[in-house]
Amino acid sequence: MTACRFEHIYGVDFSGARKAGENTWVARLVPAPLRSNPHRLRLVDLHRLTDLAGTADREPALRSLVALVRQSDAALWAFDFPFGLPVEVMPPRSTWFDQLDWVRGWGDDAYELGLECLRRAKAAGLRMHVRRCSDGESRAPFDPYHYRIIYQTFFGMRDVLGPLATTRGAAVLPFQYRRLPTARRVLVESCPGSLLKKLGLPHQNYKQPAGGPLTWKRLKTRRRLMDWLVGEVVFDARHRRVMMRNSGGDALDAVIAGVGAALGWREADHAAIRRHPRYRREGRMFI
Repeated sequence: MTACRFEHIYGVDFSGARKAGENTWVARLVPAPLRSNPHRLRLVDLHRLTDLAGTADREPALRSLVALVRQSDAALWAFDFPFGLPVEVMPPRSTWFDQLDWVRGWGDDAYELGLECLRRAKAAGLRMHVRRCSDGESRAPFDPYHYRIIYQTFFGMRDVLGPLATTRGAAVLPFQYRRLPTARRVLVESCPGSLLKKLGLPHQNYKQPAGGPLTWKRLKTRRRLMDWLVGEVVFDARHRRVMMRNSGGDALDAVIAGVGAALGWREADHAAIRRHPRYRREGRMFI
């Protein structure tokens, strides 16, 4: 499967909160090429996971998300959460599948797992917050077990990647390249903030988690991002309103995640990624 054969590209801005459905958004894009931009996309759907799942509660909402992935076909899925932990906090020679097993062993205690990663890093004489190779390359804002992101990492790995890694016709990259020739749905890690940094675009001051009408500073930044996005994606006035009015920026991030994955997939040296000694054990962003 190559980039041009993806008929659908999904961007997911992910939340690991108890009410994960409220802040998880799913965007669906399809190719809409022009001679001037053969890689242009069209935004077809943009929904809060709560509306798709019928509940905001994390467990059933994430089950519904997994079901959406399983039902998709010829699809590239971009998820905005770390797909793995740095190799330094895992036993030598452990695989990514060992990481999935380890995460499952912690029940629902994502925070305590993060503390254990801190303890392991300290015991190894390393800085407390160890970044993966891809985190450094992509200028990710946090390491995968930072307290601000550990819930995304934990529940994303346990409740989304875990079930899909054993789903027929699915390939979680860069860990399952051997499945790629027959995969009907491919999952990759994306990061809107890292993509914006890479492109020299504003990556701060467009989100307003406290809610309410956007402040002038955030409104100005978001308008600039929308000006860039219109060159990559065709969307209607309704979707523009959703992206502008969603104060937390989650709807916009879902679209950016999809765009970033499409760009990253096309530019990637897949043979080199498959051979990389760290990527295949701890993950890699596609942006």
